[in-house]
Amino acid sequence: MNWNRKVLMTAILAVMVFSMVNGQVRDRVKTLKVAFITERLSLTSSEAQNFWPIYNEHEKKLEQIRIKERTRFRGQMADLMSISDQEASNLLSDYMALQKEKVAEQDEFVRQLKGVISSKKIILLLKTEEDFKKRLLQQYRKRRNGG
Repeated sequence: MNWNRKVLMTAILAVMVFSMVNGQVRDRVKTLKVAFITERLSLTSSEAQNFWPIYNEHEKKLEQIRIKERTRFRGQMADLMSISDQEASNLLSDYMALQKEKVAEQDEFVRQLKGVISSKKIILLLKTEEDFKKRLLQQYRKRRNGG
């Protein structure tokens, strides 16, 4: 096998390993989040049966919005100083449209949940999600700093 092929095969293998590890990490975080939410909300079996399909669909829609954000803004955010005012205006309009899409999704999510769990548990869910993000970030920082 020549050198170029070895480099190519190594690169392909590295991408595959990274994708697998990244997928495993994402799955692990999702599992931890489900357990965290379940524990904090103390859902009854009836509530859980109706709650999780709504929650999972909401998460899927938010991920689609995040993908749109990354796709739309990835290259342009790095070159903000070199874009024209018109390009900046278009970028800002796209950004605001995505923010409105997020708010509309959150409104729909809460509306659907109101038929499944109490308003108190919905508020608790919102706080629990923030608490989970904070805890995840703290653990990441702790590991990164060797703690």
